[in-house]
Amino acid sequence: MPTFTLTNEQVVELVKQLPNEQQIEVFRFLLLQQWGQWKSLSQYEADRARLVAQERGYSWDTMTEGEREAFVDEVVHED
Repeated sequence: MPTFTLTNEQVVELVKQLPNEQQIEVFRFLLLQQWGQWKSLSQYEADRARLVAQERGYSWDTMTEGEREAFVDEVVHED
């Protein structure tokens, strides 16, 4: 089978030409390829959020989604 060398832009253009169902299949494949890294990063960030909240006297696990968003906003915008 011959091998082709394509640029990233060419690959993206080829994927854009695929029918929607096949684009979804490519997306699913790429997502699954990176799932382990995403899961690991997500767990690390969740653990870090719990630790920072605990250091400031909060319980991340009992906070509502709104309280979590406000807390993260406060931490991100600290001086």
